[in-house]
Amino acid sequence: MTDEKKSALSTEVPRKAGGREWIGLAVLALPTLLLSIDLSVLHLALPYLSADLGADSTQLLWITDIYGFMIAGLLITMGTLGDHIGRRKLLMIGGAVFGIASVLAAYSTSPEMLITTRALMGIAGATLMPSTLALITNMFGEPRQRGVAIAVWMSCFMGGMAFGPVIGGAFIEWFWWGAVFLLGVPVMLLLLITAPILLPEFRNTEAGKLDLISVALLLATILPIIYGFKELARHGWQGGTIAVAIVGVCFGVLFCYRQFRLTHPLLDLHLFGNRTFSSALVISMLVGAVQGGILFLINLHLQLVEGLSPLIAGLWLVPSSLAMIAATMLAPFLAKRIRPAYVIAAGLLFSAIGYQILYQLESTGSLTVAIMGIVMVMMGVGPMGALATDLIVGSAPPEKAGAAAAVSESGAEFGIALGIAALGSLGTAIYRRQVLIPEGVPIESAESASESIIGAVSTAEQLYAPLGTELLGSAREAFTTGLNASALLSTVLFIALALASVILLRHVRPSDESLNVQTNEPQNTEWGQSN
Repeated sequence: MTDEKKSALSTEVPRKAGGREWIGLAVLALPTLLLSIDLSVLHLALPYLSADLGADSTQLLWITDIYGFMIAGLLITMGTLGDHIGRRKLLMIGGAVFGIASVLAAYSTSPEMLITTRALMGIAGATLMPSTLALITNMFGEPRQRGVAIAVWMSCFMGGMAFGPVIGGAFIEWFWWGAVFLLGVPVMLLLLITAPILLPEFRNTEAGKLDLISVALLLATILPIIYGFKELARHGWQGGTIAVAIVGVCFGVLFCYRQFRLTHPLLDLHLFGNRTFSSALVISMLVGAVQGGILFLINLHLQLVEGLSPLIAGLWLVPSSLAMIAATMLAPFLAKRIRPAYVIAAGLLFSAIGYQILYQLESTGSLTVAIMGIVMVMMGVGPMGALATDLIVGSAPPEKAGAAAAVSESGAEFGIALGIAALGSLGTAIYRRQVLIPEGVPIESAESASESIIGAVSTAEQLYAPLGTELLGSAREAFTTGLNASALLSTVLFIALALASVILLRHVRPSDESLNVQTNEPQNTEWGQSN
């Protein structure tokens, strides 16, 4: 490409999206909403499907986890595949498979069948997430409109996570556990009918063949690492779990080595040479890690310390999700006049205040404090989520939008898994040091109670009142001490991340300025190879 052509491209004003694109955004938001509901809805159905299908505890874990494992493991592969064969085409294939798998899951007759269908839903889900985000990037080239569109997309995802337990509880109450899976059928039918009419097709015409060896290496990288993080959160630092994660890291090194040698890699690692892309990705992943870890602990606090049922605990968390959605929608409008780095930093500092409120939690009578703190945390994180995602996908060339979207989603998955493992392990370690087991508790029960608050609550229910009450009080106080320490650490980390966002992203202009000023900033010039 000549310098004249490059100059023409760099000064070209992106076409504004019209009514068709905005209606198309509603179509793209539906599968996003459904995917997030499916991530949160199953937990309420577990007792019912366990009784109906006769699933043991190991099978229940696989029913719960296999969906997320498959999504995490295949996001990058599917994002790149969409760049190859067409993002709308991949979206429609994934929608059809997801709908069929949802019906099969709803009418599963054995744990093995449900595990298989959940895996199939995860594979299909991995096609939907990067395809929807990449299509949004292609449809909304004008920075201000793209920012609003991504904020809508993220708000739908967060709304599904917030209201998934409520919807699931209602469906289980009115119908049966399989009904929670049938939510996907009408949504995917609507997608298949409207996508050819409302969504354009985009593909990279210069893409080479999909490298299957790279696909295998990537799966061998991501699945062991995600599995290792999850097991660390459940069982602590055990040798076997750490070994599995190390195996994943080793395969990751081999994957990167192969990508640098291929003419048409599965993942173009030159993407990470862009300062905007890599900085926004790392900050987003670390924020997600802290947020995921704290949400994990807060959920346990509401149920095991405050004594709420899973459904009621979920309802108490709805205000925090609504606050996050509101802040997410506000972010692109703030970024019109203010540099995104400053908006992100201000939000993270606001969240840090929320973490300080959580630091004040006590083991008795602190529900109001917990909700106030988590509302502030989630509200402050909202602008970061919308703006960082926009920076990640917006800084990539259009033909690599699918891969960039997949990397963004994979980073979020890694961050959440890492945060749950790290802060969960910190909380568990402090709990084990602080909990006091009263005299008179049987040895086996004492061992269970000293391992985790879940074991302590279960043990306390089996003991006579004075002894059980004493054990429960000690366990709740020890767990709350661990949560306090995690909240204090989160405060420090968010202040550091706010500072990092200003240092690393302050070169990015407000969206209004970026339309009127030709710039040679890193997001336009730092690609490692010509496109």
